[in-house]
Amino acid sequence: MPGRPPVAERRLHPVTPFRRAWAPVAVLAGWAAHDPNGAQEQLTRLTTTMLLLGLAVLVPLAGLYGFLSWWYTHFAVTDTELRIRTGLLFRRTAHIRLERIQAVDVSRPLLARVAGVAKLRIDVVGADDKDELAFLGEREASDLRAELLARAAGFAPETAREVGEAPARELLHVPPRALALSLALTGATWGSLCAALVVPPVLWFTTHNLWTVLAAAVPLLGTAGASSAGRFVTEYDWTVSESPDGLRIDHGLLDRAHETVPPGRVQTVHVVEPLLWRRRRWVRVELDVAGSANSVLVPVAPRAVAESVVARVLPGVTVPRELSRPPRRARWCVPVRWRGHRLAVTDTAFATRHGLLRRRLSLVPHAKVQSVRLTQGPWGRLWGLADVHVDTGAGKTVTARLRDAEEAVRLLHAQAERSRTGRRDARPDRWMTTR
Repeated sequence: MPGRPPVAERRLHPVTPFRRAWAPVAVLAGWAAHDPNGAQEQLTRLTTTMLLLGLAVLVPLAGLYGFLSWWYTHFAVTDTELRIRTGLLFRRTAHIRLERIQAVDVSRPLLARVAGVAKLRIDVVGADDKDELAFLGEREASDLRAELLARAAGFAPETAREVGEAPARELLHVPPRALALSLALTGATWGSLCAALVVPPVLWFTTHNLWTVLAAAVPLLGTAGASSAGRFVTEYDWTVSESPDGLRIDHGLLDRAHETVPPGRVQTVHVVEPLLWRRRRWVRVELDVAGSANSVLVPVAPRAVAESVVARVLPGVTVPRELSRPPRRARWCVPVRWRGHRLAVTDTAFATRHGLLRRRLSLVPHAKVQSVRLTQGPWGRLWGLADVHVDTGAGKTVTARLRDAEEAVRLLHAQAERSRTGRRDARPDRWMTTR
């Protein structure tokens, strides 16, 4: 039987050396930021001729470093893995098994969009950091992403390239006007603005120093604007679509991102409802995904629309309408805020809610519960109260606080049994293969 032909390795896009050439410059900038006084002393000792000579040496060296790092970086897709070889002085080879790939995201920063290239980030089960290929041509990045997802879904190597990207159906699109209004109605924005309006006058009456007032007012105003503007730029044109690969998320005003929420990997869904959003019945949906940094599913949407998207990411799980309060004696443990703690256990999920001004409802499917714990401090024992903690595969915990002690014991044993049966009956965490 003749041997298989050798796997053809590929290089990144030729524009990549320009990106990597900045590494030596970044090292010098980091040194200057770490020791600004020493950097200033060294600069004052240099003459103009020495600076020009330094630039004449640094620029070619940076260019050579960028070229060599690009030249010694290769990647290849074999029958079983994606192999990435990097390193100029110290070689590193990453072997990414195709069946363990859970998401492949495409990112296009602003300058990359101008150059017509994209960054490919591979999310692997059990890995904390994502491997990436930066940069590839936009068409090559899309084709490679489709091939990797097809291979992860179980398609044969000879047909994976012909499958192409699975079709998607749009579920949600956030209009820019709604996004801007939601940010304006966020408590953090108003808190920063109020601080910017209150703190400067107080400082003026106490110090009568204009520079002190400006030193306090400018950062406060900058924080209020930067947080809202940053979220608007990141979450602009937010679109959620459904495909056999999972839920696809496209967003970004300057830097465009094409992300995938892998099916079966979502551990917890959080439905957030700020106070100023309630009149419009808007909510925000966040995620805990095992081994992934994806955290936002819906930045803002009407509750009914958001719940329909939640139903797609957690099949069979519905958002409960009625949640029970803790006993009234809980007010002696947590005054006022005890009213915000709620609990509901359905046939499919463990749900808790906390917060009075900013409500946060957390949904954990029974199949995703890794462990259940009961805790009771001395003050809780005095009032007959206990907390039940549910741990998920994403390393996060959802807690039902201030429950009656006897109820908490029953809840502990019942939840352990529901978790066992839920894991037994759950579908495997695999890509859908219908295309």
